[in-house]
Amino acid sequence: MAEVEKREEFIEEVPEKEEKIYVASKWKLMWWRFRRNKLAIAGLVVLVIFYIIAAFCEFFVPYDPYKYDVRYVLAPPQRIHFVDEHGFHLRPFVYAYKMDIDPNTLRRIYSEDKTRKYPIKFFVRGHEYKLLGLFKTDIHLFGVEGDGHIFLYGTRISTTVGLVGIFLSFLFGIIIGGISGYYGGPFDIIIQRIIEILRSIPTLPLWMALSAAVPANWSPVKVYFAISIILSFIGWTGLAREVRSKFLSLREEDFVTAAKLAGASEGRIIFRHLLPSFLSHIIASLTLSIPGMIIGETSLSFLGLGIRPPTISWGVLIQDAQNFRTVALAPWLLLPVVFVILVVLSFNFVGDGLRDAADPYAR
Repeated sequence: MAEVEKREEFIEEVPEKEEKIYVASKWKLMWWRFRRNKLAIAGLVVLVIFYIIAAFCEFFVPYDPYKYDVRYVLAPPQRIHFVDEHGFHLRPFVYAYKMDIDPNTLRRIYSEDKTRKYPIKFFVRGHEYKLLGLFKTDIHLFGVEGDGHIFLYGTRISTTVGLVGIFLSFLFGIIIGGISGYYGGPFDIIIQRIIEILRSIPTLPLWMALSAAVPANWSPVKVYFAISIILSFIGWTGLAREVRSKFLSLREEDFVTAAKLAGASEGRIIFRHLLPSFLSHIIASLTLSIPGMIIGETSLSFLGLGIRPPTISWGVLIQDAQNFRTVALAPWLLLPVVFVILVVLSFNFVGDGLRDAADPYAR
């Protein structure tokens, strides 16, 4: 009897699950398929953490990044401890640094001074800032009473420059690719020749040339937006070709003809009928393009042609690691590279998951 009841329950559950699939919207089907990809979910979690830190970096960092002690310019990151000579402590702490000079090489040697211990406290008061540029406060997530510095500001510029660049590429790609594919004829011929010329130019030398043209006396904000435009200068060509090919295949479909006969304007046909039909593919394509923007900004800033000090980005932070001697003496200067790799991998995982979920009806 028990086995019969289990079979009946299973038979009732299967139609119910199938019914949910049949009545679910396309976006819900995409989400169900996306969440089955464990790497994509892990990448999404990592990106959410990074962008939360980028948005509220003033709250997360305990110290003003533009003020530092010249005695500890190349000091290694402080280690967080839970155990000392007295045993285990629930509250983490750090030891202060003491600096010695090597008499032979004159190299600065930093070591922990275990006679000075500073507990790490949460929600401490420090330098004043404006949260999101709106609310003035001096509360920080954590901090210590003595020496110790942790900088997170590089995350904001490097992660958001990709979003700004992708937004501009999205606009250029949709508009130009849509015109090329929908109208065809001479518009299509001219636009495709322009795209071919732009795609034939080596990307990195072009970025370097355009970045070098940015005036040195520009403010960090102007430089930031200039770099965003430069990164999107070539990025729109690939999306424009994808949009063009989709428009060429869809413009003769029955639903487009029906919309024309119903008196719909060309703008309505493009933005209400054609674009939504493959919007999921566009989102997946854009997600996979963001890592290229981040790497482009980091490379330009590393070479001194992108974001410039005192603005902080990952590329600016690793500028000091351009020579072997510095890397040998202070290898922790390459730490921002780890974050670049982590974010780029996360975007690739999320992009792969979105690409697989873009067609929820495929098996």
